[in-house]
Amino acid sequence: MREAENVPEVSDVSQSGLRDRVVLVTGGRGFIGAALCARLRNEGADVHTVGRTEAASDTGANHWQVDLAEHTAVEKLVGSLRPHYVFHLASHVMGAPDRKHVLPTFRNNLQTTVNLLCALADAGCTRMVTAGSLVEPEAGQRSVPNSPYAASKWASGDYARLFHALYGFPVALARIFMVYGPGQNDMTKLVPYVISSIRQGVAPLITSGSHSIDWIFVDDVVDGLMRLALAPRVDGETVDLGSGSTITTRALVDLLCASMQAPVAPVYGALPDRPMEPLRVADVAASYRQIGWRPRTDLREGLEHTIKWYGDNAGRA
Repeated sequence: MREAENVPEVSDVSQSGLRDRVVLVTGGRGFIGAALCARLRNEGADVHTVGRTEAASDTGANHWQVDLAEHTAVEKLVGSLRPHYVFHLASHVMGAPDRKHVLPTFRNNLQTTVNLLCALADAGCTRMVTAGSLVEPEAGQRSVPNSPYAASKWASGDYARLFHALYGFPVALARIFMVYGPGQNDMTKLVPYVISSIRQGVAPLITSGSHSIDWIFVDDVVDGLMRLALAPRVDGETVDLGSGSTITTRALVDLLCASMQAPVAPVYGALPDRPMEPLRVADVAASYRQIGWRPRTDLREGLEHTIKWYGDNAGRA
């Protein structure tokens, strides 16, 4: 098949290349980070997480209480760990355009990324994988970000590309699309909010529902991140981690309601639509050429797994 030509040799993601390697995961206690850490531990990696607060519970990883916005503290952490791989997932994830998010996204998204890049540049790091977002404009486009979060992710990506181009630092960028799945405990996010509302018999309050989004299952994202860490010839590049198709918010919510046999109907138009929301679809064909990855979980299957998880973990989420 022509599509398989020149595909990197990363087809076996029982990633033996990560076994016994020191791996630092920022945001390791978040939704995606926790799933990634669990997978890394299963593969035999020496996993470390970092955050401003102490670990709330035993996560099975070594946790370091460090503020990544403090450059000296980051240098000390990197000098102590000398990580082979770094997954930079920590960020202030609020996509609303409110001005109150400007400083938190600057500090927690952009400043932390630059601090890590500076500290890792001479530390012998094999590769840093940094998380971008579907909301950031395409590289090279003269476009205006639709939120402080999008602006911070866009600028972070530019710094990563700068460190590769000017200093030869091995960093690759994952453009992560809208992630859902088991373990997402943030009830401000659409899927857990709708599932929780239905379980409580409360009508979900939704925007117009007209915006289309590319949704991707969390396990597929973890698979893509690990492939991106080990794939050859991807430094300085951006790889899409998405499904390659979109669904409107209304259709997704209706699908959740039908799957759960919801006793209440969602209220569309109860919340305002966000301005300047980008419509972007992951280029999964390019992702396969770059790192040998494609999504494996169908949306209906993924939502079924997610609904079941919330049912099995009632009271914890």
